Amino acid sequence: MPSPEYRLGYRGLIVEQIRSPSRALPRMFRVAAGAIYGPELAHTIADPELEEFFAGPHGPAAKIKVLPDFSRFLTRQLRQLKEFREDFEPHRQHEPHRPRCLCAPLYEPAWWNDGGQKQWHNNCYNYACNYRTDTFRLTWGGGQPGAASGAMYTALTCAAVGPAAISDGLIANPAAHNRCPKEGHLVALVIAPGIDFHWYRKGRNGLWSHKPGSTPVTNVDNSGHLIPDPRTANRGMYTNFCTFMTVMHGHIKIA
Repeated sequence: MPSPEYRLGYRGLIVEQIRSPSRALPRMFRVAAGAIYGPELAHTIADPELEEFFAGPHGPAAKIKVLPDFSRFLTRQLRQLKEFREDFEPHRQHEPHRPRCLCAPLYEPAWWNDGGQKQWHNNCYNYACNYRTDTFRLTWGGGQPGAASGAMYTALTCAAVGPAAISDGLIANPAAHNRCPKEGHLVALVIAPGIDFHWYRKGRNGLWSHKPGSTPVTNVDNSGHLIPDPRTANRGMYTNFCTFMTVMHGHIKIA
């Protein structure tokens, strides 16, 4: 069963050892749908209800005031992840061999997925713009649209995040309709209403890839399929497709 890291939405609980870590476990690993994911790990947890407790009305999630009724939201996301694992079937992936977008960045997951600085501290916005900052989760505004230009978004809506990205130097291109620009490369903004934003980028082979937060770069959607068009991909809770934009290389600034 593949790691759920490439999915959008709930991807498990990240456990980080502090003080006197156990040598039997990695310093950081992920618990998702009853399984443990990390370097050289293929285990199940002793208490299969751990995540249900965490997300439930009497667990820690009930005290988190990120959004109204966060506990119920997280419980629903956990159920969807378990259903995905139960129904998962591997797909044969066929990528085109001929480059279609000559100005687009290469799909280089190994470069981003280092399990350290690059992976943990660059997010979907960094990846979509092909702009490494190593600031995500480390500094205020790190990897956030508009932070570098002093015009950071104030709401998690298309109308707020889109202009914030434009202030960083991205170019609105709503009429792109998934076509490669003659210069620069194409990105796409989607929103989980009131919860989060997410970005995709179109690669040199004409397919799309993305980087969910601090997790690894991937070229598949929530169903495990390649992404020829982010508008029709399985994006999980990111139900609002906002727009396409163009990134002109060397013309943008990200905090």
